[in-house]
Amino acid sequence: MVIQQADAVTRVTAKNLWKVFGPAAKENAPEQLAGLSKLEIQEELKSVVALRDVNFEVKEGETFVVMGLSGSGKSTLIRCLIRLIEPTLGELMIDDEDVLDYDEAQLIEFRRKKTAMVFQHFGLLPHRTVLDNAAWGLEVQGVPEEERHARALQVLEMVGLNGWEHYRPSALSGGMQQRVGLARAMASDPEILLMDEPFSALDPLIRRDMQNELLRLQEQMRKTIIFITHDLQEAIKVGTRIAIMRDGEIVQIGTPEEIMSQPVDDYVAEFTRDVRRSTVITVGYLMQNSTTQVNAEDSPSHAIQTMKTANSEAAFVATENGRYLGELTLAEAQAAESRNDTSVSAAVNRRYLPVFAKECVEDALSKAWSQDGNLPVIDDTGVLVGQIERDALIQATFDSEEALA
Repeated sequence: MVIQQADAVTRVTAKNLWKVFGPAAKENAPEQLAGLSKLEIQEELKSVVALRDVNFEVKEGETFVVMGLSGSGKSTLIRCLIRLIEPTLGELMIDDEDVLDYDEAQLIEFRRKKTAMVFQHFGLLPHRTVLDNAAWGLEVQGVPEEERHARALQVLEMVGLNGWEHYRPSALSGGMQQRVGLARAMASDPEILLMDEPFSALDPLIRRDMQNELLRLQEQMRKTIIFITHDLQEAIKVGTRIAIMRDGEIVQIGTPEEIMSQPVDDYVAEFTRDVRRSTVITVGYLMQNSTTQVNAEDSPSHAIQTMKTANSEAAFVATENGRYLGELTLAEAQAAESRNDTSVSAAVNRRYLPVFAKECVEDALSKAWSQDGNLPVIDDTGVLVGQIERDALIQATFDSEEALA
């Protein structure tokens, strides 16, 4: 799961979005359809509500996953985002511009430059080479051959297809063909990447490899991605946040941890029933943000005062830029003071090995099982961001087992 920055700007906003097929597709659809079930609308009004008052925001650099069962409206939604299907009502803001107001020329430019789509079925051109398939979007944009081939080669290398550029799609496996489809989408360097169940047609092992590939690429490129799937395991793995749909409506939006630990109703809970919570809930979700912390260059007297003020018998020690170094007990700080040490750096020990905020509870506990008390929590750069008790990890694991019982 890619961690989203809290201050990221909003790139995509859907407001009160409706899509109705049939005679009820009118401006007064919300009033006309209020209180009617899906079946009643079909039988009485001969219409189908594919999207009903959909609202969400997508932040820059996040992977926003939309999931639901067949017929929930998720594929209709992603097609409405680029007006392959015209919404009936609502607003669709991309960078503060309503896409629904675009004329034909603006819409073409929007589809060519700002967005790209990866479909479930690869849609490769069989008579063209892998290189020309990857460069297809750039060719449509009118980019000269030498330039588009150079860019396509770069992207093919990124997705692990270096050396396959002169083959035809028929020579490639299903997973490799989907990599070509992904390369084609990325070659034009879109700001927003739309993915409609891109891996669902692949065998399980290849699908897992493609999920890992997407995570790796997202770490490098930080694209804004809207990803459609019917698989909760996939949603949890690739998603920053997840929107769960039912009968054209979004019933819950949240992080994987929120979806797993706080389902809003029985429908969402049923989705999560067979997923081990300890493999989804992260240390960062459970940790305490506050810690008793001193700098390695602090004097022993300052460290003693810090611990006494916090009513703590120990403190974590970090560098000036916040990187975790180790621990220091009050007794060790007092011993350093009695030795006339100028700083506590020599007294720092490594009693507790740190766990990562982004680690799932199960992985963290496997490393921390032999430790006790408060464990330091660090981010990817080694900066101390909080603490968690080993018992909290154990309890979260037991809660997961009980939920599956």
